[in-house]
Amino acid sequence: MRPAISLLLLAASLSAALAQASDNDSKPRANWDEPIRFNTKSKDACTMAVSPAGDLTRLRVSCKGQDPALSYYCDFQGRPNLCRPYTNNPRHYFTQVMWEMRKLSHACQGPKIFRPHMCKKFPDEAQMTFLTSWPKSATLKPVKPGQETRKPAVPSQPKPATTAKPVRPQPVRPAPGKGPQAKKTTPKPAKTTTVRPSEVPESDASRLANEYCWKSLQGICSYVIGWFQK
Repeated sequence: MRPAISLLLLAASLSAALAQASDNDSKPRANWDEPIRFNTKSKDACTMAVSPAGDLTRLRVSCKGQDPALSYYCDFQGRPNLCRPYTNNPRHYFTQVMWEMRKLSHACQGPKIFRPHMCKKFPDEAQMTFLTSWPKSATLKPVKPGQETRKPAVPSQPKPATTAKPVRPQPVRPAPGKGPQAKKTTPKPAKTTTVRPSEVPESDASRLANEYCWKSLQGICSYVIGWFQK
């Protein structure tokens, strides 16, 4: 009798275990229990949590800035199970999404669709697509003291060219106590004219000597004739 009761109890426990296992398989399970943590480029501390949403997979990214008032979150959803590498290692899929988010200053101000490298060739339906965020308008971080917002540079317009006015020459006044200085003129050397000796008119004695005496005796003849004329 006891062996039969033991067999009945064993069969009942086995059927209950199988039923519980089938119930667990029918319910959608989370991809993992431990969330992924990372910091953005602006040092915001963020957490990624994955949960099922019907036949979709939902990803929530929650971040806290250094100021508690700068907290925000955003939701993404998709069907990453259509990607075969995702089914083998789903955590690595979202780790690749995290690698892209940590390059941003604001985790919720990135692309609308994240395409992890392991599922990059699959359609948009297999990717994580932006769904919603809070707050709706992202709050900008306050500017630290000593930092001024740079205004966009306005191109300077060229000024019209101005015509220069003619400058009148001003007379130079002599220094007090000094009269006007006259320009020094260098006297030019006087031209020397050579005075030619005036020709002595020929006397009657010379004329007569030239006419009547030999050439070699004209001087003596002229003297003698002149002596007689005196």
